[in-house]
Amino acid sequence: MSSDNLVLVLNSGSSSLKFAALDPESGHESLSGIGDALDGPKPSLEWKYRGRRHARQLEPGAGHSAVFSFLVALLQEELPELENRLIAIGHRVVHGGEHFSHSVLIDRKVIDAIKECASLAPLHNPPGLLGIRAALEAFPQLPQVAVFDTAFHQTLPEHAYLYALPYSLYREHRLRRYGMHGSSHRFVSERAAELLGTPLEETNIISAHLGNGASMSAIKGGASIDTSMGLTPLEGLVMGTRGGDVDPGLLMHLGESLGYSLERINQLLNRESGLLGISELSNDCRELERAAAEGHRGAQLALELFCYRLAKYVAAYTVPLRRVSAVVFTGGIGENSSWIRERVLQRLGALGYRADTELNARMRFGAEGAITLADSPIALVIPTNEEWVIARDAAEIVAGRAP
Repeated sequence: MSSDNLVLVLNSGSSSLKFAALDPESGHESLSGIGDALDGPKPSLEWKYRGRRHARQLEPGAGHSAVFSFLVALLQEELPELENRLIAIGHRVVHGGEHFSHSVLIDRKVIDAIKECASLAPLHNPPGLLGIRAALEAFPQLPQVAVFDTAFHQTLPEHAYLYALPYSLYREHRLRRYGMHGSSHRFVSERAAELLGTPLEETNIISAHLGNGASMSAIKGGASIDTSMGLTPLEGLVMGTRGGDVDPGLLMHLGESLGYSLERINQLLNRESGLLGISELSNDCRELERAAAEGHRGAQLALELFCYRLAKYVAAYTVPLRRVSAVVFTGGIGENSSWIRERVLQRLGALGYRADTELNARMRFGAEGAITLADSPIALVIPTNEEWVIARDAAEIVAGRAP
């Protein structure tokens, strides 16, 4: 099905801003684009309209606001026919704490709650708020909807979301595991059930969303029952500039013995660790794979850590699920790096996983399907579509149907 209505979706990542004007019924995109490598030395902007691709380099250090300013000008000055079809703007918001278990219409209270959670997602909520405020100013006539990454994980059982700390810290301050990338995990679990030909309520998925930020989710019958990110996006897998799981005592050692301030520790954990920190070269998996093939020791080690941690999490999530219908790779790395996928599956040999090298090599640039041999447990590549999830939720809220 399709309609004349469009939803403008803004998806702010830690180093990117994706945008799309799409039909919430069919998912068809009339306009799409991404500002990538933002706040870095070589930020870029790409967009597509009516099948034609456009690209430009941005000024060094350009950030989310530069991309949004370009988008507003594009819609209002060059593509008013698209602007006139917009019924809502949907915003991806990473952290909503326990305030939100579903998507909501944005008002002052919602903005205050997002701001309250900003310290829990310092690379994401601030640019998300920037997009919300800018959109409210540029398009005051349109309803604005917030779709929260954390909302999907509000189904975690208590034993999965609690930390083994004094319970008063949860009771009084709500310190717990929240998880992120909820829209992505939700989309690929639904799509995996379709590809497998099984009802969603009977499908158990281990979803690996792998990008500059990376997280896992154990999804039972369409509901998240465990996830790798925690109170903040720092926990779990090795990521582009975040190291994932570390001994908390290490952080105390940095402060007490090495004289690191809290601000310095925050900078180290969020922007200097992970693939970048280990490789001492880049947080870009594509660049690291090229360098590793040329013998760069740091790149080789960073990728090895990435694959090792990922495989351990896949194995761990067989415990809450008991029966696994499929492992799903998604996100920029998960969808395009056959090298990463094959090495992760090799590490899962004890569970019977065997990659089909030929199939795996073909799964790139939007392709979807199985990448394992016929006698292996199933692993799938599914391109995520967070934008469609956001658009659907926004349209349902505008129509008065809660998602």
